[in-house]
Amino acid sequence: MTTVSRTFTVTPPPPVVLDYLRDFSHAEEWDPGTVSCTRNDQGPVRVGSTWHNVSKIAGISTELTYELVRSTDDTVELVGTNETARSTDTITVVPHGSGSQVTYQAVIEMSGAAKLAAPLVKLVFEKVGNDTEDDMVRVLDALT
Repeated sequence: MTTVSRTFTVTPPPPVVLDYLRDFSHAEEWDPGTVSCTRNDQGPVRVGSTWHNVSKIAGISTELTYELVRSTDDTVELVGTNETARSTDTITVVPHGSGSQVTYQAVIEMSGAAKLAAPLVKLVFEKVGNDTEDDMVRVLDALT
């Protein structure tokens, strides 16, 4: 299991940040590994909504189905799965001055033969975590 976590501040207030992040199709804008992220269902985004995510990280392409499993006044949690991996992305947003403090945590669990790559996964996702933080700050700050 690999855990990557970043905490940073942005200028929009929590409701604006959370509303944006609940729609995981926006990952195309802030996640450097996401090639495409298409919603599978329609209507308002709600717990149970799902997305088809195609990512390319370190030259390796993968597809996961993400589901919004928790949405509260301060947290968005999405779980992405395929045959070899499970990614639990928990984003907590709390007030910070007139803006927000965002904590983004990704827990990646490999299964089967993919477990052998766990040490490399940690190194790769630490770099991706830095890039994600930079992109997320830029995109969220532009919401104001």
